[in-house]
Amino acid sequence: MKPGHTGLTHLVHSTRYSWKGLKAAFRNEAAFRQEVVITALLLPFAWWIGDSIISWLLLVSSLFFVLIVELLNSAIENVVDRIGTEHHELSGRAKDIGSAAVMLSLIMAGLTWGLLGWEKFFG
Repeated sequence: MKPGHTGLTHLVHSTRYSWKGLKAAFRNEAAFRQEVVITALLLPFAWWIGDSIISWLLLVSSLFFVLIVELLNSAIENVVDRIGTEHHELSGRAKDIGSAAVMLSLIMAGLTWGLLGWEKFFG
């Protein structure tokens, strides 16, 4: 932590950096933009599908989990690209692992929405 950046000052700076990161991801990452749009479209349906606060929380958190994992994957990709453009096995592996994390988060969200939606309409 930088000297003088404690308490409220630290919170203000951290919030500013977080917003800067969200804006950068939205501006530069097509996958993040697509997932933000899907999240915005699905959020209202969470109120309808979720029959309890827990099911609503599962629906909403699964969407935000995808966004969080996408942000982390984008951060990994940016760091790897910053190091160099030449092919390296570890760089490729890092990017592939980050992509796999996004895929798993999407599967988890799909299962959550699919199972809770099934229960709501057919259960």
